Amino acid sequence: MSVGKLLPHDSARLHVTGEARYVDDIPRPANCLHLAFGLSDTARGVITRADLSKVRQSPGVVDVLTAIDLPHTNDVSPSVHDEPLLATGEVFYHGQPIFLVVATSHLAARKAARQAEITIDPRPAILTIDDAMAADSRFEGGPVIWSRGAASDAIHTAPHVLDGSFELGGQEHFYLEGQAALAIPQEAGDMLVHSSTQHPTEIQHKVAEALGVPMHGIRVETRRMGGGFGGKESQGNALAVACAVVAQKTGRPCKMRYDRDDDMVVTGKRHDFRITYRVGVDDQGRILGLEVTQLARCGWAQDLSLPVADRAMLHADNAYFLPAVRIESHRLKTNTASATAFRGFGGPQGVFGIERILDHIAAAQGLEPIAVRRANFYENGQTTHYGQTVDGFHIPAMTDALLERSDYAVRRADINAFNSENPILKKGLAYVPVKFGISFTLTHLNQAGALVHVYADGSIRMNHGGTEMGQGLFQKVAQVATRCFGVPMEAVKITATDTAKVPNTSATAASSGSDLNGMAVQAACFAIRHRMSEHFADLWGISSDDIIFADGSLSAPGGHSVTFAKAAKSAYEARVSLSATGFYKTPDITWDRIKGQGRPFLYFALGVALTEAVIDTLTGENRILRTDIVHDAGSSLNPALDIGQIEGGYVQGAGWLTTEELVWDDKGRLRTHAPSTYKIPACSDRPRVFNVDLWDQPNHEDTIFRSKAVGEPPFMLGISAWLALADAVSACGNGFHDMDAPATPEEILKAVSRVRAR
Repeated sequence: MSVGKLLPHDSARLHVTGEARYVDDIPRPANCLHLAFGLSDTARGVITRADLSKVRQSPGVVDVLTAIDLPHTNDVSPSVHDEPLLATGEVFYHGQPIFLVVATSHLAARKAARQAEITIDPRPAILTIDDAMAADSRFEGGPVIWSRGAASDAIHTAPHVLDGSFELGGQEHFYLEGQAALAIPQEAGDMLVHSSTQHPTEIQHKVAEALGVPMHGIRVETRRMGGGFGGKESQGNALAVACAVVAQKTGRPCKMRYDRDDDMVVTGKRHDFRITYRVGVDDQGRILGLEVTQLARCGWAQDLSLPVADRAMLHADNAYFLPAVRIESHRLKTNTASATAFRGFGGPQGVFGIERILDHIAAAQGLEPIAVRRANFYENGQTTHYGQTVDGFHIPAMTDALLERSDYAVRRADINAFNSENPILKKGLAYVPVKFGISFTLTHLNQAGALVHVYADGSIRMNHGGTEMGQGLFQKVAQVATRCFGVPMEAVKITATDTAKVPNTSATAASSGSDLNGMAVQAACFAIRHRMSEHFADLWGISSDDIIFADGSLSAPGGHSVTFAKAAKSAYEARVSLSATGFYKTPDITWDRIKGQGRPFLYFALGVALTEAVIDTLTGENRILRTDIVHDAGSSLNPALDIGQIEGGYVQGAGWLTTEELVWDDKGRLRTHAPSTYKIPACSDRPRVFNVDLWDQPNHEDTIFRSKAVGEPPFMLGISAWLALADAVSACGNGFHDMDAPATPEEILKAVSRVRAR
């Protein structure tokens, strides 16, 4: 039985040896052309002159295209057709594509793009949250407000009232493999597109629009990505469309990839937020009423900002019951690159907000932070502020297990003693729980398809709509197939995601890859298994219900047995179909985003983390010393992959809140656009001691073999790293640290000064 086993990633050996093939590794067809965008050097303005003659005359240049040269739809937006592939007279952010260079090499295209002489008459740019609020520049026309109870009255009558405001930075995806696409013309006007994308069907749709052909004329294939993290959910559209348009025009294959600098400048980031709050609490720190305002900087086009901001509102409670709450969300339109999907999809911003508020409550009331969190935990049967009943809420028990396994009480006392004896170095210890909803909030995306073939020799080939970006989805879904047929892993062939084989797929996002595609593959496998069972029931004169698929064989009472390979051959010779499609749609979910009411999630993924960190109060330098995690993956399909996801998610979440600082200047130019200026966590930044345990409880909902999603939820466990640094800052004096995120050395030093001044 392969489900539940600690098996390696299906491409692990290929990754290590360098044999794994990504888009840029596909052997280039003959006569392949290379593309590069010419980018705006102004955040907002009107193009008054565009002399591209030197671009056209540059060595290796074959063609140069502007918006007027595009044959059909000039749009690469994933939502409301507000994002042109090439600018049409105006520019709206620094780095917006204006023209497209077609050349005989990648380097020639990039060099030529820099020869343009473009004059842009600048207009006042809206760059910051303050700018957008002052100009009333926003999407949806006004703030979105969800509420339960009378929050203002509850705050007014509460024994204690606190208020505050803080900044929460964005984040660059920094996938190892940059954005890339390759379009190859086919006969009769069809187009094959290889794209590094989490959403092949969206690529298919946007390319079909751009070429003016039906979707059946476009085939998109994605074998793997070198990381995605949400940054390849919509940001790959521009490259794929550009390649396809030029391939159609020239009849030649076309390839495009961003260099790292261009990738960081052109593509969207995680949304940065400002969160303000007013909260009323009792003597135990229990929240009686809460008002939260979330200001999200969305960029120049809508992209996926509305559902991202919705999910931030949905997760403003995290693991805590809020009896009276009002959440106000502003989706602000600015002259910066459109912020986009990023692991957690707004959830991390919502979770961080309530955790920082609880930290403020604990400091103001002189209470132990974990005690404040315990006082506010949900109980099973309570409802969220959006009306969903909370079931299977293990966080109190998981917290007990975590604190016992990590020797919390002893370490807390040791850290207090250390801090009293050391004026320069200060240690912090902090806990965070996570409750994260699993499902797309756009209900129709909660569906998946699969195609499974059993060949006459007993080997199995399968396709599904999910994409592999290093998370191990293909391995997990292959394990589902082996479990269904009772065959070893080597019997199953994992193949590329292909829109010609499985249509109308959803993005591999919202942590739904295994849930959706695993169930779809299971449905297809069960259809074939049923046909094989009926065939052998007739041969053996028994009920098909008595036939068991296990250990590479079909067997039944009475001594009946046949190997799976021979069974497949027998079924084929009896003209039994050994191919099937499978389909799954998530049950029992309803959501009204305007009212902010319903059941948007099938279930909640849960986790708890405890982190110890140390700061140098003279420099702000800091280290994460130890992290202990207990995470709920349900009945894990593959504990090895799940633990890897938990470790990686935690480190990426800690990076967001500590080292990863995005900086724009007053002209709207991104100044942190390379590894030299933007610091992602390195291997040396991981906790020196890193303990991860899985919570051994099956999912109470009927998911694939009772497993739980584990892609996004662990990201928010990294919040405990920021809280640990904040705890260390608080040890420098009295009062609340009032620290923003990310907690860079500069921010830590400012917070230390504030605490000492008090």
